[in-house]
Amino acid sequence: MTTKPLRLTQSVSISDLLDTLLVALWGVLLFKYWLTGELRLLVHPRYFWIIISAGVFLLLVAGCKVAGFRRKHPIAKAQHFTYFPSNLSSGLLILVAILGLITSPQILNSQVAMQEGITDLSISTRVQTQAFHGSTRSEEKSLLDWAKTLAVYPEPSAYVGQKANVLGFVVHPSDLPEQYFIITRFVIGHCALDAYPVGLLVQLTQNRQAYSPDSWLEVEGQMITVDVKGKSQLAIEAKSLKPVPKPKDPYEY
Repeated sequence: MTTKPLRLTQSVSISDLLDTLLVALWGVLLFKYWLTGELRLLVHPRYFWIIISAGVFLLLVAGCKVAGFRRKHPIAKAQHFTYFPSNLSSGLLILVAILGLITSPQILNSQVAMQEGITDLSISTRVQTQAFHGSTRSEEKSLLDWAKTLAVYPEPSAYVGQKANVLGFVVHPSDLPEQYFIITRFVIGHCALDAYPVGLLVQLTQNRQAYSPDSWLEVEGQMITVDVKGKSQLAIEAKSLKPVPKPKDPYEY
């Protein structure tokens, strides 16, 4: 007995094939982000299950559509209207999925931080203080912890003399003196689209050009107040600046 090869019936159109390819590619893309760890660069970990579930659903839909190609009778489809021809819109989404499969998402950098307003040194109104539980030791606080602390009580002099040990990337605002930079992290609330930067001033004993923008540092020192932009600001008087590799999880959550 020989098995007849699968032949596409007249009911299978180019549009059907593109739709199936589209759904399959996006399902594979979501799994690629999850398996490679790149999903952490795009969404908050609490939403991983949604992305994974969506990937499973899309692959199941693609499998069902392929199985449907074996049907001898076409299935009636409801008419729908779109602004673009269906083949064109499917082709564009397929192209986006392919680009996602062959490239990796880039982390937000110092240029984005400056565009988002990290240079004004004000406390971000997006910091969620209601979920904050302060550390008993100041040197255990992350940049996000410091931002939450300052959001609750923004008086810089209250923290003078406290130890600090934070990890972040370097931002060089053009309107700051050369002996200062901002050590920065981005915080993701839901996804990368709503990410916002938090940071602390770092006072150096040398020119900041020794520490290039977007380089990652572990900064250790103690808190002081400095007069910057006409007002008192909290800053880290750096005692140690240790270059470190870009962390696996570059964002705070």
